[in-house]
Formats: sequence, C-alpha cells, structure tokens
Amino acid sequence: MPPFSPSAVFTEWGLSPVLFVLVVWAAGLYLYAVWRLRDRGDRWPVGRTLAFVGGGLGTFFFATSSGLAAYDTTLLSVHMVQHMLLSMVVPVMCALGAPVTLALRTLPARPRRVLLAVLHSRVAKVLTFAPLTLAVYVISPWALYFTGWYDATLRSDLLHELMHVHLVAVGALFFTPILGVDPVPGRVSHPFRLLMLMLTLPFHAFLGVTVMGQTTLIGGDWYPSLKAQLPWLPDPMADQHLAGGILWGSGDLIALMMFVTLFVQWVRASQQEARREDRRLDRLARAEERTRDRDGAQEREQATTVPGAPRR
Repeated sequence: MPPFSPSAVFTEWGLSPVLFVLVVWAAGLYLYAVWRLRDRGDRWPVGRTLAFVGGGLGTFFFATSSGLAAYDTTLLSVHMVQHMLLSMVVPVMCALGAPVTLALRTLPARPRRVLLAVLHSRVAKVLTFAPLTLAVYVISPWALYFTGWYDATLRSDLLHELMHVHLVAVGALFFTPILGVDPVPGRVSHPFRLLMLMLTLPFHAFLGVTVMGQTTLIGGDWYPSLKAQLPWLPDPMADQHLAGGILWGSGDLIALMMFVTLFVQWVRASQQEARREDRRLDRLARAEERTRDRDGAQEREQATTVPGAPRR
C-alpha cells in the first residue's frame, strides 16, 4: 500500500460488494417511495431526502468504500475516524430522514399493518428503552476495543463488515428516538433527550483518554507486524495515542452539532404546540360566541313575544 495521506482518502477507493448492495437498495427504495408520494400529489421535505440519502447512506458508503476503508485495518487512527462516522453521523442523518414515516405513508395496507405491529411490539419497546440503548451505546466500544473482538475483526473480513453494521445499528437504536422524527417507541420529552445527549459527552472523553493512556496495543501484534512489512507506518503506540485523541475530540464536536439539532427541534416543537393551543383557544372562543349569540337570540325572541298570544 502507498503511504497514507489525506489525499489517499479520496484516491484509494474499493467496493465492499455486500455493503454496496445494501446502500444501493436502501437509497433506491427510499427514492422510489418519495416518487410515489409526489406522484399522488403529496409533499415530502427535500431536507429529509438529502439527510437520508446524501447524509446517511452517502456517509456510510464513504466510510466503507473510500480510503478510510482501505486503511482502516492498517492504521488505528483511520479506523477511529471511520468508527465515529458509522456510530454517530450515519445513524443521526438516517434518523433525520424519517424512513419509518415514509414507509407508513407509501406501503400497501398489509405491509403497513405488519410494520405498525412491529413498532408496537414488546420487542421494539425493549430495544428502544432509553436507559438500555444508552447502556448498549456506552458499553459497546469498550467491549470492542478492550476484548478480543477488535483483534478478531482485523483477521476476518466477515467480522470486519459485521462490525461496520453493528456500529450503525447501535447508533441507530440510541439516536433515532432522541433526534429522529419517526413515530417509534422509546421517544421521550425534549429535556430528557437533552440529558441523554449530555451523558454521552463524558463517555467519549473518558474512552478517548483511556485509549490514549493504554500501555498495551489494541489489536495485539497486528499493527507491529504490519509495520515490519510497511516501513512508512508510524509507531503503533503513537498512532494509538492519535486514535484516542480523535475519539475524544470528534465525539465532543459531533455531540455539539447534535445539541444544536435537538435545540432547533425543541423550539419547533414548542412553536407547533403553541399554534395548536392557539387554534384550540380560538375554537373555544368561537363556540362560546355562538352560544352567547344563540342565547341572546332566544332572549330577544322571548322579550318580543306577547303573553297569551296564540303561536302560529
């Protein structure tokens, strides 16, 4: 392999057949559903389409097919960039694309009933239970890097690809109820969502510092053996120190962007609630006005009626 450089991220491309097919199918189905909506005259926000196809699937394809994928088993620091994209950026962007809402609006009756049954099932409620998803999201990287799991993914292509899917799946379970707009179980109030995001900040910092302070190499003898074959590789311990710093710094940066997104959603939800309350109060005021008008008309009719006069 040529020495790694920032330009290599954009020049050393290669396709992972299974993941590439998954991306193409997911993008095709999403775009087809959007076309069906517009064909029947319904609107679908362009921002959601860009978030899901461009932001979510595009980032997934970039992380698993660009130079990041070419060097992710060669440099731990490159893998850590890929890790953050797959575990945070991809799930959040896909959640903002509202794929479940789109499916509910376009699926035929029977598949829609199946999807609704899945969403209301006990399994879905357990998998989206906020404390559980937070625990899984926090524990998963520790289990990956401080057990033999990561070393096994370096030596098996199948496990390596499954690790990519795992990172996205765990991130989706955690971030979809917090930042997504789909009607999935596990959704909580905005203050609690903010608290959940705040709890991830010390997690990334502590994990990054722990990786930086390790005296043993993550991956065992994998990276030293590669350095014997590729002399341009940096010292494995120095690269591991850089990987911990990437995990720490990028985690805080992405979390800050999520805070901004959640705050905007909170403001919009408050404005929508205020508009609903205004409409409710307007309906009540109109109903009271009609009642007063009707009572006033009855009183005037009674006042003009001559006592004892025959009714026609």
